Amino acid sequence: MAANKSKGQSSLALHKVIMVGSGGVGKSALTLQFMYDEFVEDYEPTKADSYRKKVVLDGEEVQIDILDTAGQEDYAAIRDNYFRSGEGFLLVFSITEHESFTATAEFREQILRVKAEEDKIPLLVVGNKSDLEERRQVPVEEARSKAEEWGVQYVETSAKTRANVDKLWKPHRKSRNMPHLKKNQGDSLSLELWMWISWMGCRVGGLRGHLPSPAGPA
Repeated sequence: MAANKSKGQSSLALHKVIMVGSGGVGKSALTLQFMYDEFVEDYEPTKADSYRKKVVLDGEEVQIDILDTAGQEDYAAIRDNYFRSGEGFLLVFSITEHESFTATAEFREQILRVKAEEDKIPLLVVGNKSDLEERRQVPVEEARSKAEEWGVQYVETSAKTRANVDKLWKPHRKSRNMPHLKKNQGDSLSLELWMWISWMGCRVGGLRGHLPSPAGPA
């Protein structure tokens, strides 16, 4: 019986998602909130932690493999290997630290460099710690403008209150007749929509006009 269960689990489609961003922006907190419905404020950074969870996409179970990478430069040498294995990326910064927002451009360039041979690179920009509005250093419009420049979607989250956490992962219903964007215009508006498309076997990266407007403060 155990062998059959293992065989069934291994047959599920697997999608690898990489959490990227500076240290202390809440990548681990977002991941743990999604995995366990729990807010972990103090977390000891490691090179990378991997998590796996089943989700239902259009009535079928698939597995998401989440790689939570450290933001410290000490681990930069091994980051490229992680990026090569990723199918989609969550580019995370803290709305309370403008420097972390500025760093997203460098992280994006690293991803594009490592994945240069791929036409489409699914990416979602995430402004975390929306519960700390009084300490905001990154205006919503500034972050949204940068995301639009890259041709991707921007969403604000709070790992503490769980605001918009599920929006990062849970799939939307099917969308049809979706236009394509070239790589230099951006790659994906929504990770959850990309996951559905990837699951269907279509490597489409840039999609516009079929999703809700990017989220502002929670």
